[in-house]
Amino acid sequence: MDWTRLIFDLIDLRSFSNLWYWIALAVTWSTASHWVLGVPYDMVLRARRVGGQAEADLEDLVRINVNRILYIVGEAGLFLMILLSFTLTTLALLGFVYKVEFCQALFLIGAPMTLVAFMSVTTARHIEEGGEQGEALQRRLSYHRLAVQVLGMISIFVTAVWGMLQNFNISVLPG
Repeated sequence: MDWTRLIFDLIDLRSFSNLWYWIALAVTWSTASHWVLGVPYDMVLRARRVGGQAEADLEDLVRINVNRILYIVGEAGLFLMILLSFTLTTLALLGFVYKVEFCQALFLIGAPMTLVAFMSVTTARHIEEGGEQGEALQRRLSYHRLAVQVLGMISIFVTAVWGMLQNFNISVLPG
């Protein structure tokens, strides 16, 4: 019994024809657009609708997460940037130069999520510098969420086109 063949038959590395990849892609973008700077977006809507304690809770949670994000960036930002650059470059080379479909799939999720991380750091800096509260804070979080959703739509479209192209290029019939 060939164990490597059994493992590769069990785990389909042809990601773009695998339903689990598309489910993971949808869940990734759904989660990214729901959690705005680590705050669930329903809290933003509740604070806008109800105000009072809900608004105070939102401001406290945003303050905590903004401080956390900026602390991590300040302490380990350079190391994380180096690690992220190495990982994305490795995935891009393995995926698009050496034609490893699994690496292409991971890159097509990872690269846009990196942009989401940069957008989150930028938004956190704007919130800290502006000392935003109340309506201004809610508006900033809503704009950030909208930008993440637009990036997600573009990313899903590009991934779908690339995945269809890969599936068309792989012949089902032996030739």
